[in-house]
Amino acid sequence: MKISEEKKKKITEQILAHLYNLNPKPIFTAHIAKELARDEEFIKKLLLNLHKKGLIVKIDKNSEGIKYLKRSRWRLSDKAYEVYHKHQ
Repeated sequence: MKISEEKKKKITEQILAHLYNLNPKPIFTAHIAKELARDEEFIKKLLLNLHKKGLIVKIDKNSEGIKYLKRSRWRLSDKAYEVYHKHQ
């Protein structure tokens, strides 16, 4: 099943809103997927696209500095937070 670009854009907006509400706490991909009731791989693809655009920051190390092997956490970039905050 193919998802239209319009629906992808709306889901992306939901991701950004969720990250904004929980800012500055970084969130795991699985948590975002569960919250939005979407497939993890689909959400990961959208997150990587947002990361390329500079809207979110990927955190791939835990609090002790050890790199995660299979998962990532995400948070809004400072620039995106400022823009989002002005429009709220």
